[in-house]
Amino acid sequence: MGTPATAHTELGEFLRACRAAVSPAEVGLPTTPGRRVAGLRREEVALLAGVSADYYTRLEQGRHHTPSDSVVEALANALRLDPAARAHLADLARPRPTGRRGTPEVQRVRASVHRMLDSFVDHPAFVLGRRTDVLAANRLAKALIADFDAMPVRERNKTRWMILDPRAREIYPDWEQVAAEVVGTLRLDAGRHPDDPRLGELVGELAVKSEEFRRWWADHRVVERTHGTKRMESVVGPITIAYEAMTLPGDPDQTLFVYTTEPGSTSEQNLRLLASWTASAVGAGRAGEASGFPGQPGKPDVVGGNFAPQHQVSPDM
Repeated sequence: MGTPATAHTELGEFLRACRAAVSPAEVGLPTTPGRRVAGLRREEVALLAGVSADYYTRLEQGRHHTPSDSVVEALANALRLDPAARAHLADLARPRPTGRRGTPEVQRVRASVHRMLDSFVDHPAFVLGRRTDVLAANRLAKALIADFDAMPVRERNKTRWMILDPRAREIYPDWEQVAAEVVGTLRLDAGRHPDDPRLGELVGELAVKSEEFRRWWADHRVVERTHGTKRMESVVGPITIAYEAMTLPGDPDQTLFVYTTEPGSTSEQNLRLLASWTASAVGAGRAGEASGFPGQPGKPDVVGGNFAPQHQVSPDM
């Protein structure tokens, strides 16, 4: 990714992946006996989008790479794309500068956002930036997920942690589904920021180290997380969380995630227990040294390890 030729290739690869995922029956086309492809043929996509087969073929082969907005909309309709995939197709189709890539802007979280995170004492909350970098997190998020502040700067990344840290597989019973969605979010960011050198480095590292990442990255799925649920395992027991994702006003590349639980549920009780313990650990002057759960021998260390001081802005993210 990054060079114009690669950008053209990504558009073609995305179109191929999308048409392979749509059956003729879904778009009202007959399925003929002996058909060798499960998805749509190029000619069928062209027909549905109202463009010539030659034009569509040139798009997939990277010989034409700046379709008009109307063509992008027609292709999105033909391929039955959801809103996230439509936005990704538009990103890939937009004109791109051919100059040298600059140094990515350092992302910083406003002090008021840090204070807001700290005020969520009963709810895990954190902020993701470009490349799914973890820019800030409150104490309960660090206890439930991981203490990214304690990691080296370039490792404070949700996708990297999810793919490479074995603890992530222990925390998420549905790890494959959750990890694939995180990769889809990274893919969406890659379309928005194709010339980000750090994103290219991250993708390269994960592709070398993880077969699962290579497979998920190759399928070109894109995911925009807005809300949903996740099952998690914590030191106090299982917790099913509901999350809401909100773009911060004035910072379109920063997303606030807040976790809640169903009132009256075991998950709510467990999350409150975890919140109470983390608060008491810090109150007793053991921030950064918390290990184990009081009164329950044999419980593992708190997921994520140390609790770092709050209001810490991650440098050079």
